[in-house]
Amino acid sequence: MNDALLGHALVEEATKKSGLIWVRGTGSPARALWHVWHEGAAHVVGDGPGEQPLPGLTDGGSADVTVRSKDKGGRLVTWTATVHELAPRSEAWEAAVSELKGKRLNAPDGEGVPERWARECRVLRLEPVSSSTNHPEGSLSATPLPSPAITRRPIPAALPRLLMRRGRKRAD
Repeated sequence: MNDALLGHALVEEATKKSGLIWVRGTGSPARALWHVWHEGAAHVVGDGPGEQPLPGLTDGGSADVTVRSKDKGGRLVTWTATVHELAPRSEAWEAAVSELKGKRLNAPDGEGVPERWARECRVLRLEPVSSSTNHPEGSLSATPLPSPAITRRPIPAALPRLLMRRGRKRAD
């Protein structure tokens, strides 16, 4: 069997099964993006209020996509994609959005999400061009990108007193 066919089959199967893909657009760091595999390409939605950012992904540009293993989290395959922005309400956009809508968790507007995406977001098709299973040496770990979603903040000043009070038994 042809190596190109095997590479494409690996890209498709790995991307279908992975919940996140790591996408690096032109001049931007790699970001984890949720996606859906539909009609031979990964589709992502973002760049709108409450949606994932899509920096460096421009129509006609290229992107590097890394797919991780769902069970172990290790890198399986890296592929190069051509980025196509789908025109809102076009036939391709409607087909992609119907798949994406089912995967969007905790959408604030429920069934109205396609209308909001048409108004405020971009839907991108990441079409595979080439793939590689040759992985670079080392971990390629990087410092996390700045985000307001942090878990460590200073504890409130009154918290130790409240916790100490909870431990005392009431004298009746």
